[in-house]
Amino acid sequence: MIVVTGAAGFIGSVLVAKLNKEHQSNLILVDEFSKSEKAKNLENKSFLAKIDREIFFDWLEINHQSVEYIFHIGARSATTEFNVDVLNKLNLHYTQEMWEACSKHSIPLIYASSAATYGMGELGYNDSHEIVEQLQPLNPYGRSKNDFDKWALKQEKTPPFWAGLKYFNVYGPNEYHKGLMASVILHAFNQIKNTGQVKLFKSHHSDYKDGMQLRDFVYVKDVVDIMLFLMKNKVESGIYNVGTGHAQTFLDLANATFYALNLEPNIVFVPTPVNIRDKYQYFTEAKMDKLRSQGYSAKFSTLDEGVKDYVRNYLKNELIY
Repeated sequence: MIVVTGAAGFIGSVLVAKLNKEHQSNLILVDEFSKSEKAKNLENKSFLAKIDREIFFDWLEINHQSVEYIFHIGARSATTEFNVDVLNKLNLHYTQEMWEACSKHSIPLIYASSAATYGMGELGYNDSHEIVEQLQPLNPYGRSKNDFDKWALKQEKTPPFWAGLKYFNVYGPNEYHKGLMASVILHAFNQIKNTGQVKLFKSHHSDYKDGMQLRDFVYVKDVVDIMLFLMKNKVESGIYNVGTGHAQTFLDLANATFYALNLEPNIVFVPTPVNIRDKYQYFTEAKMDKLRSQGYSAKFSTLDEGVKDYVRNYLKNELIY
């Protein structure tokens, strides 16, 4: 059996679908399943059972001999969450318990870290273990993820294989429930549908023109391909960036969304809110050398390709993957 936590969420549900496409239905889905807005993500998926996250470790203690692999994607992922107790419970302590269970029962573990751990990028976006202790995340969410990474690197007892994945700006189907935390592509699509235009933040940095702020946008289908590669191949345990290695601008993103809809771009620039202006990132780009060195050779979707697929095959008809 393969366990997927956060299975009803964005990346987790796409991973479940991808596993199904590879004829894997011996899946145990773990989440907090009471949220109806996420239920659609699991429609037409094949799996053995759904287990509430609160009782999962009791279940695992009984069934661990049948578990071949765990993808721990579940987390409180809102960068706007400032309740440190909640973040510590769900992102730090729960993941520590997962690590200890996998170590005890010799179960390989892939868990979700985040590019939010890099803060303003003062030390670059290099997934070297050497800089983890020095990173300064900008919010409690990023700190909770980095606190676990720091803890994991100090452990003598580990799962037989483990990987912590630092996701960059992931976008794609099955994120309808994420609200304000959904990707800019989803927000751009909704703005175009409702108003015919897209609003982007003005630049308040002399080195960047309006709309030229850069992010490493990575399509969720590429993200789960990386996860399956790590599951299937013998690679070194460690922390890995999950991006494309090629940053693009928000202007590129907005234009791609209009083009996917066969519309001429209509973009307006609005001031970046004062309360986030001093912590606003103008550039992120994953350094992908470590993953490539482990034999991952697949090409990433370009922003144009990914947005076109997302808009035309999912957003236009509110379909899931």
